[in-house]
Amino acid sequence: MGLFSKDIGIDLGTANTLVHVKGEGIVIREPSVVAIDKGTKRVIAVGDEAKEMLGRTPGSIAVVRPLREGVIADFEVARAMLRYFIGRAGASRMGFRPRVVTCVSSGATDIERRAIEEAALQAGARESFLIEEPIAAAIGAGLPVYTRAGSMVLDIGGGTSEVAALAMGGIVACRSIRVAGDAFDSAIIAYIRREYRVEIGARTAEDIKASIGAAYPRPRDGRFWISGRDVVDGMPKNFEVTTSQIAEALREPLNATVEALLATIEKTPPELLVNISKQGIAITGGSALLFGIARLISSSVGLPAFVADRPLDCVALGTGAALQNIGALRHASR
Repeated sequence: MGLFSKDIGIDLGTANTLVHVKGEGIVIREPSVVAIDKGTKRVIAVGDEAKEMLGRTPGSIAVVRPLREGVIADFEVARAMLRYFIGRAGASRMGFRPRVVTCVSSGATDIERRAIEEAALQAGARESFLIEEPIAAAIGAGLPVYTRAGSMVLDIGGGTSEVAALAMGGIVACRSIRVAGDAFDSAIIAYIRREYRVEIGARTAEDIKASIGAAYPRPRDGRFWISGRDVVDGMPKNFEVTTSQIAEALREPLNATVEALLATIEKTPPELLVNISKQGIAITGGSALLFGIARLISSSVGLPAFVADRPLDCVALGTGAALQNIGALRHASR
């Protein structure tokens, strides 16, 4: 059967889904968004095409994200999305079905874990396995996960941030918080409304974060023009915001991230911390691209930190690496 099917690894993220095919690498990178007909429940579009419909659809069409804060919020829509991505990946040939490894938050409940496994099975997988997100992120970042020496990863995704100290292929200490990229966007939206009495959408907030967002002061203050709707008269309003203002908006969620790191460090055995202090904390996920994030982490927790190579891809690369040892995943799932 293995001759006719491709094993695939899926980074099933709140914001984006990445699909890794064994022997091919990452073949899909699209938003975790689905457009459905409200009346018939028929899927109209998935991924990039569905995201382009945000804010542009009639009342009969809903554009939804089936995952919230790292877990499945709408099982039926999540299953349809997975079926689409598995099919797009060309993961089955001649009627055979692939084995699928999907990442899961370290803080997910047993019910949430089963929901992800079952969604993959019902979407077409012949076997469904899970790998905890911080382990996948650490593997993808090239950390020595399977050695006795300790390593630490901070993965800041769309819905959750995962912190973990790792050794011997497992998690020694960890913390999962539902404060990540989405929370950063929400903080920017709230700040603009509070300071300017203007409503902006999530996509605008994401653009602001990507353009001038910062976790640590920039040498020069960047500027970004915003178009929004005045909450008083409902009219369009254009104005400019600066990096220092957005840094202020992001302070609270970033502080929560630092607190999660400190809590994990407190639970990490001293022997492992010695090696972590030499190697540094690897930062992965979309918000690893936030300017100055490594300097903020290092100055706040007293340990060196660095942004991993290809931080957006680390979890997907880790699930892909796990495909090389399906036997170990099968044993762990028993």
